[in-house]
Amino acid sequence: MIMEKEALFGKTLEELKTVVKEHGFPAFTAKQIADWLYKKKVSTIDDMLNLSKKNREILNEKYQIGLSPFDNVQESVDGTKKYLFQTSTRQFIEAAYIPSENRKTLCVSSQVGCKMGCLFCMTGKQGFQKNLSAGEILNQMVSISECDELTNLVYMGMGEPMDNIIEVLKSLEIITSEWGFAWSPRRINVSTIGVVPAMRRFIEESECHLAISMHSPFNDQRKELMPIENVYPIEAVIETLKEYDFGRQRRISFEYIMFEGVNDTKEHANELVRLVDGLKSRVNLIKFHPIPDTPLTGSQHNTMEAFKNILEKKGVITTIRKSRGEDIYAACGLLSTKKLLKEDLEKDF
Repeated sequence: MIMEKEALFGKTLEELKTVVKEHGFPAFTAKQIADWLYKKKVSTIDDMLNLSKKNREILNEKYQIGLSPFDNVQESVDGTKKYLFQTSTRQFIEAAYIPSENRKTLCVSSQVGCKMGCLFCMTGKQGFQKNLSAGEILNQMVSISECDELTNLVYMGMGEPMDNIIEVLKSLEIITSEWGFAWSPRRINVSTIGVVPAMRRFIEESECHLAISMHSPFNDQRKELMPIENVYPIEAVIETLKEYDFGRQRRISFEYIMFEGVNDTKEHANELVRLVDGLKSRVNLIKFHPIPDTPLTGSQHNTMEAFKNILEKKGVITTIRKSRGEDIYAACGLLSTKKLLKEDLEKDF
């Protein structure tokens, strides 16, 4: 049986130091390899020209760069693109490229599927299959056609980032470190539905922005929408956030998908205001895109505007997020590759 070579792409500088030490290379070789991987973006170990030929041969015996191209891309009428990637274990993930006048944003996945089971999310209906490695997360960023144009990155694709906290933090370290891609953490926003222990670790180990998926301020209703409420109530999430000083630049936002007749009333707006009181944050109101086998429908635009006005009158910064990529199922909550995975497997038999 031929063993798959280990990927170098996705390793932190400390991990690369371990690699070079194991092979008896000079210590400075780790920084050279990081430079080739993350700044010069080489596709083969043989391209690392300031490494000796012998050292490159040694690396080639056990390692590969580990990048993979996208399998497919769909483009929306509004310019949004949805990229399909196959993982090393022949599963699929999706990433959404969202261009606007001032930004070029990529929404990346952190897991294949998701175990959180939110009622309104296509990924949750796919079920959980695996955590992505840091390399598989970053591969979505470097392997798309618009890689060099990107201005922002959001971890809001398939999966719950805090349920894969170790690899997510590794990927963020690579993106923001001087030896990596050297991005400002202010260009990155990581989402969570409120996995408190991992969220604490994220806050303490990263400077990136944090987005909390709320969707209802009332416990019983949020439990119906999001089973995580049974474990980490939204009050506990917010109280945890209030323990930290986020400084002037770091941003906390609350994502709030609006469902007609469910969470879009005046009572919901007032309770939301009460919950976030004392926390420097903003609220993003999101149009719901219907998915199969759900009783939920999206709120009307005038209802969303009225909800926004209540929040703003109480001093809560609020925006209605523009819907993007709905026609190619790239909008919020629509990323899922269950059907694509089934079709791919059927081709092999």
